Amino acid sequence: MESAESAPRSRPTATLVLTSAATAVSLMTYTAPMVTLPDTAAALHTPLSAQAWLLNGAPLGLAALLLVAGSLADDYGRRRVFLSGTLALGIATALGGLATSTWAFTLARVAQGAASAALLASGLGLLVAAFPSPRGRLHATGVWGAFVSGGIAAGPLVSGALPDWRVAYGVLGAAALLVAGLGVRVLSESRSPRGGRPDTAGATAFGLALVALVAALTLGRDGWLRAPVGLLLAATVVLVGIFTVVERRVRTPMIDLGLLRSPRFLASSAGGLFTGLAVIGLFSYLPALMQQTLHLSPMDTAWLFLLWSGLSFAVALQAKRLSGRVSPRGQLVVGFLLHAVGVVTMLGAVDADSWVRLLPGLMLSGAGSGLLNAALPLLAVESVPVERAAMGSGAQQTFRYIGSCAGVALTIALATSSGAGLSHGADVAMTVSAGLALAGAASVLALRERG
Repeated sequence: MESAESAPRSRPTATLVLTSAATAVSLMTYTAPMVTLPDTAAALHTPLSAQAWLLNGAPLGLAALLLVAGSLADDYGRRRVFLSGTLALGIATALGGLATSTWAFTLARVAQGAASAALLASGLGLLVAAFPSPRGRLHATGVWGAFVSGGIAAGPLVSGALPDWRVAYGVLGAAALLVAGLGVRVLSESRSPRGGRPDTAGATAFGLALVALVAALTLGRDGWLRAPVGLLLAATVVLVGIFTVVERRVRTPMIDLGLLRSPRFLASSAGGLFTGLAVIGLFSYLPALMQQTLHLSPMDTAWLFLLWSGLSFAVALQAKRLSGRVSPRGQLVVGFLLHAVGVVTMLGAVDADSWVRLLPGLMLSGAGSGLLNAALPLLAVESVPVERAAMGSGAQQTFRYIGSCAGVALTIALATSSGAGLSHGADVAMTVSAGLALAGAASVLALRERG
């Protein structure tokens, strides 16, 4: 049964502002390394084969903790988990700016991802409690989704504008701490306790499965048929099996496996997975690739990709106007198709040494990304009972960042392992991204509720 605590008194508008601001800051920390990757790798002496870890630390922490964070938020208090996550994000981000080695930086990024998992999963749960009516929920999730795009847009600009990537991490860490301080004053508590203990066994198995998968995809750059890659993939399968067994037996599982029989929940999960694989995976590495091939500065790269992320923000903010005319599932399909078409128009731009040829594709893909970011949170909270909103949010975003981990590693492997050079590798990575987007659209269409 849903319960709420009225100290402090519920303030829907303040809740929307604080959760959206924290979401934007978490996505800024996520995307900040996109345009500073070459400088960060040079400062930390990171070889090309290990650069995927610099980007993948945050999505790894996100994917591993989102499910358990959503369950903890529902059971023990969404405000409590949200504030803890926001505070931890500020500390972890500041520590990342002080890192002097690849592994220290990667661990800080994993901690950033884990903290972001807490605030993202609980943030949507707070919004559902603060906006109980369907109309209010539509408005709140639309604004929240727009700030996902806004954070993605602002991260590279902030890190590119500041004189050093370490300074950028200090600024973002301070922003997270400020949001945490404000949240103490204005957010009200809500929970839907089920009883039982946190699912630590499930969280451990799931987290280790993700580490094994990302390691396999990262090592695959040097040869997919090597024994370590095969062993890591086999370990992933075994650990996923263990996770499934644990979830069937524990009293309070991270995820209700019965939801896997719901087409709406599966559509939400598939949408998140393919958004990570096709969109986030490509655009996490493409800015660094543009710097290496088109010789753009970090700030020039940030402005160029603002066309993509800025359009994503604008479209996500206005997508609520489509309510009643285009379903969230329909928006996902259109979003994936726009991304696929946009990426295809970008083919050959790197080889032609022309950033101008990227512009139409960035615009189309940005519009598609905006539709995806607007539809995914609404479909996530609609796909589960209202009292499990944080778990539903955590599940969909877990699949999103699983896809992101795999997508980043795959993009780097495809782009850098081509014998024909980075230009050809970029085209291969973009072609695969377009194909994955089409697969995402097909999966969402296939997972329609019967009757």
